[in-house]
Amino acid sequence: MQKTLNTLKRKNVEITAEEENGALIAILLHDLGHGPFSHSLEHSIINGSHHEEISLRLMEELNQIFDQRLDLAIQIFKRQHPKKFLSQLVSSQLDCDRMDYLKRDSFYTGVVEGNINPERIISMMNVANNELVIEAKGIPSVEKFLMARMFMYMQVYMHKKSFTAENFLISVLRRAKELTKTGEHLFATFAFNYFLEENEVGSLSKKGLEIFTRLDDSDVLSAIKEWQFHDDLILSKLSRNIIQRTLPKSYLMDKKKSDEEILVEKNRVEKVLEIEDASYFVEQTTIKIVPYEKSKSPIKVLYKNGEVKEISNSEKSLLTQFLQQEITKYHYHSL
Repeated sequence: MQKTLNTLKRKNVEITAEEENGALIAILLHDLGHGPFSHSLEHSIINGSHHEEISLRLMEELNQIFDQRLDLAIQIFKRQHPKKFLSQLVSSQLDCDRMDYLKRDSFYTGVVEGNINPERIISMMNVANNELVIEAKGIPSVEKFLMARMFMYMQVYMHKKSFTAENFLISVLRRAKELTKTGEHLFATFAFNYFLEENEVGSLSKKGLEIFTRLDDSDVLSAIKEWQFHDDLILSKLSRNIIQRTLPKSYLMDKKKSDEEILVEKNRVEKVLEIEDASYFVEQTTIKIVPYEKSKSPIKVLYKNGEVKEISNSEKSLLTQFLQQEITKYHYHSL
């Protein structure tokens, strides 16, 4: 973010010291509302609450502590600042966060197709009509960025094993909440148990927000580790599969299995495990990806003559029409 703001200022884009500070705070705090295991358990720990909403609530709490000095950062975060480009740098299809995690994830996973050159993209950024734009000569770099993100989704974020592990995490929490509803007391930290009892649905109360900030991955993992030895066969089996990393076979398919096929498989698993509900272990999920969504924060191109075009309408763009096509896959796993 700092590099991007410096680049824009060198190009005579007017950014005050207060706006720069506000943008830096906004990018620093924009994911504050993520709970344990980030996106994986976003809708499992708290039903009906999005991490952006929680981030905003936490920013507002901090704003009170810091005597309203986060007003500008909150305005940028909420996309209410008149200089739209500041909000677009925090959250858009070409924001600083995406460039950061894509470069980092590519490096740590060893997936070279995800490697990008953020410095090149940043150097091509500019502002027109208070909106973020890319100079025309930067189109190939942006297209490579969109392609890299697509490859990372296909090879890492949507990897069949990653998806299965994520589904098992969601399933074990679903089972734990169901048992808690029946009066079963499960091993859990105070903070984790508070949400297992579903004291909060939708927007968090002030108390719920404070308790949420106590949660981290260790709350969930310590509970799952203990649940391996619970009398409930479904909970203990799910927990052992997660802790011992004995995940079932999984497939990423172009064509989904029929409802009849899944029902037959569920009946088989119920007999083998001697349980009443195999939906925890047999699951099919539809995955849809659109590498570039023109309707959502479109990427705009600035030409030397001052003209601004949406990138897919540019004669220099070779790939963005293709990147707007929806990719649909079906993830399936069963014991």
